[in-house]
Amino acid sequence: MNSREDQLKAFDRLLTIMDELREQCPWDRKQTMESLRHLTIEETYELGDAILDKDMQEIKKELGDVLLHLVFYSKIGSETNDFDIADVANSICDKLIDRHPHIYGDVEVANEEDVKRNWENLKLKEGKKSVLEGVPKSLPSIVKANRIQDKVAGVGFDWEEPQQVFDKLKEELEELQHEVQEDNQDEIEAEFGDVLFSMINYARFLNVNPENALERTNKKFIKRFQYLEGKARENNKALKDMTLAEMDVFWNEAKKQ
Repeated sequence: MNSREDQLKAFDRLLTIMDELREQCPWDRKQTMESLRHLTIEETYELGDAILDKDMQEIKKELGDVLLHLVFYSKIGSETNDFDIADVANSICDKLIDRHPHIYGDVEVANEEDVKRNWENLKLKEGKKSVLEGVPKSLPSIVKANRIQDKVAGVGFDWEEPQQVFDKLKEELEELQHEVQEDNQDEIEAEFGDVLFSMINYARFLNVNPENALERTNKKFIKRFQYLEGKARENNKALKDMTLAEMDVFWNEAKKQ
């Protein structure tokens, strides 16, 4: 691995290149924080894919793309005299020190849960009116639900045992089934949301990240379905012309791969 000196040199090199691109490249010069926003979101998802695939070389590449965006935003901020990369770095350093009094102060903690509780309590002392203020409104719903549950648990609003959460999930499923029988579409949607929220909560008690779990299933389904498509082509058949029984043969083959 690189020495701290080499790491700092590499970061300085990136800052220098960013300065040059901002001055000389028509595309880079044109960008604003608003125009970069959707690209940043895309890069973050690409990093997430690489992490789920456990592809270390791709993770390295995608981390570089995300780092470029952080430097890009900081460069734009410096041009308006609002902040620069040093302000960004010092800001997070100050926050980390303040939020870790068990490392940089005299607070004692017994475990990870104590750390999380202290973190949320410190945020409230900083002036936040709600522990949920830090949950971005634009997060995907599954990720948002997970963060909401994690944050309220940090201040003690939580179930005590996994079985309690599972019982709640069964209760929500029964309520959903009742609304399905009543054929009330608005209530079906509401109860379906409650079921998903309970599932995400149960995942937390099982130490399962629901977003990762669902994406793992997505990838598995895509792989199996593409196998099915390939087998259909090999047999000169279109999926729409095949029976479910015929497709099921290839689907079961895919499951064994």
